[in-house]
Amino acid sequence: MQTTIDLATGTLAGEVTTSERRIADLAGLFADEAARAALHTAPAAASVPAKPVPAGPDYLLVDGYNVIFAWDDLRKLADGNLDAARRRLMDILCNYAGYRRCVPILVFDAYKVRGGAREVEQYHNLYVVYTREAETADMYIERATHELAKEHRTRVVSSDGAEQIIVMGHGALRVSARAFEEEVRAVEKEIREFLGE
Repeated sequence: MQTTIDLATGTLAGEVTTSERRIADLAGLFADEAARAALHTAPAAASVPAKPVPAGPDYLLVDGYNVIFAWDDLRKLADGNLDAARRRLMDILCNYAGYRRCVPILVFDAYKVRGGAREVEQYHNLYVVYTREAETADMYIERATHELAKEHRTRVVSSDGAEQIIVMGHGALRVSARAFEEEVRAVEKEIREFLGE
């Protein structure tokens, strides 16, 4: 198969060698320079050196109820039995995290529970956090992200717009509940193919 490089955009088609990839990268740079010249703009100045890639495990923080009520199958299950929907999400995240090799933290609101203290339990490879009274899942996720994203690559799954902006400000990556559902389905398919089912 022959490799095709679109010099205007730097995109590749076909089997790609390392040197072809370098050429495509340069073509992309040239395309950027040509676009800037056409618009009479200068490249953005780098004022701060790039942050090094965090070492150690990746962390995945998941707003549990946000996901349950965003995914159709979990929402239907929750209509009949909320505890069953929580358990199903826990099983899904265990499989996902085992395959992706990340540290999953699933957070459920318990802020309406009178006198409730924060509770953390471990379910296989998953940490499940039930927030304390007067603490929302968003509040816990914001604090955890602030600490974790300093030294680890951190992703947050939530469709809450304000939450997404805050966690991005802390240096974490955000994923909507719907996009995460698609990602989970793709991982489940890869696992089935690996197991030959």
